[in-house]
Amino acid sequence: MKAGVATAAAIAALLLAGGAWWGWTRVSGGDAVTADRTIVTPEQRQVGATVLATGILRTRVGGEVRVGAQLSGIVQKLNVVVGSKISKGDVIATIDARPLEARLAQARAQIAVAEQELKRAQVELARSERLDEQRLVARSDVEDKALGVSEALARLEKARRDAVVVETDLNYAVIRSPITGTVASVTTQEGETVAASFNAPTFATIIEDGALELIALVDETDIGNVALGNPVTFTVESFPARDFAGKVERIAPKGTIISGVVNFEVMISIGSPVDRLKPDMTTNVSIRTAERDALVLPSAAIQKDDSGRYVWVEKDGQLERRPVTVGARDAGITEIRQGVVAGDRVLLSPLPRLAVTGEAP
Repeated sequence: MKAGVATAAAIAALLLAGGAWWGWTRVSGGDAVTADRTIVTPEQRQVGATVLATGILRTRVGGEVRVGAQLSGIVQKLNVVVGSKISKGDVIATIDARPLEARLAQARAQIAVAEQELKRAQVELARSERLDEQRLVARSDVEDKALGVSEALARLEKARRDAVVVETDLNYAVIRSPITGTVASVTTQEGETVAASFNAPTFATIIEDGALELIALVDETDIGNVALGNPVTFTVESFPARDFAGKVERIAPKGTIISGVVNFEVMISIGSPVDRLKPDMTTNVSIRTAERDALVLPSAAIQKDDSGRYVWVEKDGQLERRPVTVGARDAGITEIRQGVVAGDRVLLSPLPRLAVTGEAP
């Protein structure tokens, strides 16, 4: 009987020791060897004071061109579709030029007729001048012939100018791109008859490469901290993991009231490649307004659950969960405003099992 009691007591002691060890590993993450832990300490660094805002991408003034026709006629050839890349001088479309070519031939024929009339008038003037020298014609006849030469010269000049007008119109039959960019819309098609009598019909709308700008709406409580030249980072919903860069170019002198809140438009030029960005995309904007000293930790050391953000601090070989208040984030580091001090040993890895499962300590 005594042997059975002793055996039961030994088993109970083992169970109690195992339970104590399991409970300790739930908090410590099972790190039996503290040397396996990666520990970091908070350090002082320069971090940026930022203003957060929302914005929208739009085409800057002059970056969108509507290409139209100054000539009426049938669209003979259309060389672009929506999304086409086009360079300055490329042919967008051609209009049937046969009527213009006929008019040009007619104008050139009229020039030839006017040249012959001028030659005849000059010959008649020369004849009258010789007869006048012999006193065989009246002086008024010579004057009439001289006027005839002047009239012939005027008719020839008019015919030449008429031909220039037709040649200019003939050049308008070929419609070329005035900029390098992307075709955003096409509003005509081959075989369609366009009429330019009252206004120039639009053939295509072209957005110039790199013609986007960002308009951020900054609250009136923050606008006093924003200045020209402030660096900017922003993201778009389509690429949330990618940061785009820019800088403040203009600040609107007058506010805009939206839902009872006064906001100021801040125009931001984009410094990053904009090949993936499109007009009317919404953005989340961060404007860096100043630099200041702050206590920071690697962002990977900061955990979050329903109760808020926290870190694991090593003290006497044990891990202690400590809530923290964070501030600005920049390039993989996060400002710690409250919760730890310089010299604290903060766990970076491996994370305790407690943090992985999300259970309370």
